[in-house]
Amino acid sequence: MIFIQDKIVSKQIFEKEFVCNLKKCKGACCVEGEGGAPLEKKEINEIKNIFHIIKKHLSSKNLETIEKNGLFTVLENGEIETPLNNGKECVYSFKENGITKCAFEESYNNVEIKFKKPISCHLYPIRIKKTKLFEKLEYEYWSICNSGCKLGEKIKTPLYVFLKDSLIRKFGKSWYNDLISVAKNFHKI
Repeated sequence: MIFIQDKIVSKQIFEKEFVCNLKKCKGACCVEGEGGAPLEKKEINEIKNIFHIIKKHLSSKNLETIEKNGLFTVLENGEIETPLNNGKECVYSFKENGITKCAFEESYNNVEIKFKKPISCHLYPIRIKKTKLFEKLEYEYWSICNSGCKLGEKIKTPLYVFLKDSLIRKFGKSWYNDLISVAKNFHKI
């Protein structure tokens, strides 16, 4: 583990090569798993404010689930997640040409909203683990992302380079520049 400012960063963030390969994985991360996407408290108001814009991308099933369960789910431990349909796909996802996509990202790409998607999704496969003193950034291996690992290795793109925009969005440009300084010990960039 390496300290960058007040964050602990796993060496795998520097060593792992990764580029999301949506054509191969078909957006499985929006469908598979044991829970919804983790949400930050500040994202709740954002979602409330833009829901009327993004809902046009959602199926009637997703809209029914949101109507029944709300725009977000609060877990017993106080953490907040996106709701799921029957324990499967995120209610903010939709299918297009066999690929599961994000309604937030679709509306963002269409310049309808300024919120790209939850930061936990934007950072994936980096997960942030919070301790009492620090936030730890860790690479989360998941077999559904094997195609992203293979593509990253093929085009020699380190994980932290692929996730540059999301890392800057979360931690700021100064923090990312410090990360790049540390990265020089791992890769020739």
